Amino acid sequence: MKRPTIADIARQAGVSKGAVSYALNGQPGVSASTRARIVAIAEEIGWRPNSAARALNGARADTVGLALSRPARFLGVEPFFMELISGIESELSARSYALMLQVVPDHDEEMAVYHRWWGEGRIDGAILVDLHFADPRVPVMETLGMPVVVLGHPAEAGSLLPVWSDDGLAIREAVAYLTALGHRRVARVGGLPRLAHTLLRDRAFGAVCAELGLSDPITVHTDYTGEEGARATRRLLSMSPRPTALIYDNDIMAVAGMSVAQEMRLDVPADLSIVAWDDSPLSQVVRPPLTALSRDIAAYGAQAARRLLALIGGEEVTPYEDKPSRLTPRASTAPPPAP
Repeated sequence: MKRPTIADIARQAGVSKGAVSYALNGQPGVSASTRARIVAIAEEIGWRPNSAARALNGARADTVGLALSRPARFLGVEPFFMELISGIESELSARSYALMLQVVPDHDEEMAVYHRWWGEGRIDGAILVDLHFADPRVPVMETLGMPVVVLGHPAEAGSLLPVWSDDGLAIREAVAYLTALGHRRVARVGGLPRLAHTLLRDRAFGAVCAELGLSDPITVHTDYTGEEGARATRRLLSMSPRPTALIYDNDIMAVAGMSVAQEMRLDVPADLSIVAWDDSPLSQVVRPPLTALSRDIAAYGAQAARRLLALIGGEEVTPYEDKPSRLTPRASTAPPPAP
């Protein structure tokens, strides 16, 4: 079906397209009766203003941008981003805003996308994710002058508005719990080392292990995929002595690590305890169900969207620190095997 246009309204009303434009934009130049007739016809045929055209006239686009520098195939199996996007969408849809989402190959293309969207008036603001230390995207976004919310620690957000949680507290809780069970050899399968939150977790893991007197804490970095998580697990479980507990930076890698343990004839949790970051239905349906660091990711996304909409509306908005992830013990953790 062809989208109704101003020309269609003008034809039915028997007036010029200019008169229709005046009437629909509330401008003088048409009588009250003609304006009412034009508005009634527009409603009858389902006409809506073109958002791009409105943007060119300085009107809001009623759209928020999110560009993700992640392989598209990973998003379908990555519960974190699906839950994050659902939270963002829930807040935007309640305000009749749309989310413009694009997957890009790298950060240069990500910045090009934001430049294009903002320059063409397609978005009113954006959410920046996967913050790096000394992230070169931050000054670019500051220069654009666009309302932006950053999901990341305020130390690296520049003048952009941060929404974050303290990952260091979560790591401490997980390591302290495993230590209380009796584990002395704990290792971690981390995410991308260039990400700010990965480095913060690295530092917290090393610090708490030192405080608790754990010997030789090891972190192996990956790209968050199941394949890399499995490869890292094989490497760690082939060490001598091997770790008796592993903490994974996401649930996909933890599930893959559990499969590797079974492949290597190790029982979970009798021989190996496993903790996953970011609880999800996947963590709960595997057997044994995974002990997980849990938080409401959808609510996290909603908080980011709510603050971005406030920025767009010209309100005074302060940074927001979300609650840290909390440990939910399940059947994948137990005391270590006797020496």
